[in-house]
Amino acid sequence: MGPMRVEEVRAELRGAVYEGDAAAVVGVLRGRPWPANALQLIGDGLIVAVGRRVQGGAVLAEACVTELRDRGWVGDGELADQLAGLLGAGPVPLLRPLPVDLEELAGVLEGDPLSGSGRLDLNTGEVWPAAAIEYARETGEDDADAGDDPERWLWVDNTGSAAGYRDMVDFIGTVRDPDRANRLGIAIQGRGAFRRFKDTLAHWPGELQGWYGFSDDRQRGRARAWLAEAGYRPLPPR
Repeated sequence: MGPMRVEEVRAELRGAVYEGDAAAVVGVLRGRPWPANALQLIGDGLIVAVGRRVQGGAVLAEACVTELRDRGWVGDGELADQLAGLLGAGPVPLLRPLPVDLEELAGVLEGDPLSGSGRLDLNTGEVWPAAAIEYARETGEDDADAGDDPERWLWVDNTGSAAGYRDMVDFIGTVRDPDRANRLGIAIQGRGAFRRFKDTLAHWPGELQGWYGFSDDRQRGRARAWLAEAGYRPLPPR
């Protein structure tokens, strides 16, 4: 495989993780710099690689554990512990495994508050946004009593936009160009901050792609930490 741009590496990695292609995950990561701010995504791919004993996966996972502990974002410790347990380098977290899409979970946790909260199917790991719950009830596929069963469902309350706003502030702190950082700092003042922030970033495609990776990894980590607090550790969806 020839030289790849950072955004191409991230895109290929994301595809490999979602396909559950452990060999491709290792192939993308081995022998080249890792995409910045992608440790949560990388760790999810390496969980599969270590579990399937893909050659080179354990070495990459050890490096990922070190980087996660050094970085220390929300959810990094939980992912590091999960990888270390798989490697036999630490105790396996006493959390029930659940195949769940962390991006979908983050979408309910931190999506538009007007869209409401949702729930998580503890049997399948499926994430149900509020609109899906309402539709199922309207069509008779679900009823209120069954939907309240704590043995089957874990309710997911929308936490609002505070964490996302902090992400914007922290991302601006990583922008090296002082003029760009200043313009972004102005953009996030007052109502409509998220829209103005993205509109301003659109002037610089590289920064915009950096933001998408940064935001995704932050949200993944918070969703992972939320699951751990509820007693679960995520596995890649089936």
